[in-house]
Amino acid sequence: MVHLDKQQALGKYEELDGISFIRWITDGYLSAVGGALTSQNMEMLSAEQHAVLCYRYVLDEVMEGGFIQLILNGYAPYVLEGPFPMVVKKEWGAVLGNDKQELSPVMKNFSKLLYDVKKEYHKHQDELSRELSDEDFMALYEQLEDLNEMGDDFLDDHQEEVTPLVAKMIVENLDQYM
Repeated sequence: MVHLDKQQALGKYEELDGISFIRWITDGYLSAVGGALTSQNMEMLSAEQHAVLCYRYVLDEVMEGGFIQLILNGYAPYVLEGPFPMVVKKEWGAVLGNDKQELSPVMKNFSKLLYDVKKEYHKHQDELSRELSDEDFMALYEQLEDLNEMGDDFLDDHQEEVTPLVAKMIVENLDQYM
């Protein structure tokens, strides 16, 4: 597990918006592992830290170019094929639910979106894994309309609710994330 300064994190939480706070935290993770995840340094992060890093990649990639960009930039195995969608629903959902028996509907809905993206990724994996020119890349947004719309769904329906909850969860459970 990578350790970051908890007092500094509390200050950053008060100072930054949710996206910037999550980026600050995950920049610390990435710096501690040498700048980028590799098969040799993945074990340096805890499961909780990996989940936050997955969310960072969703934020950055989907805000820039949708889930199509996230997939084409190589993050699908880490974000969609790993435990992240389940963690969002079961672990983050339980932490953020009104009581420990009820899962957060915000996290349940976000998890469902991730599973839907994963299905579309599997359905179109051949198209998404071939070499693409810039023109072919742009054409994917029309050809894979459902996947493209899921990126819009994240931005329109999920990001504004999920991001502050993730930031709050981190700061309320610093021992797990720092």
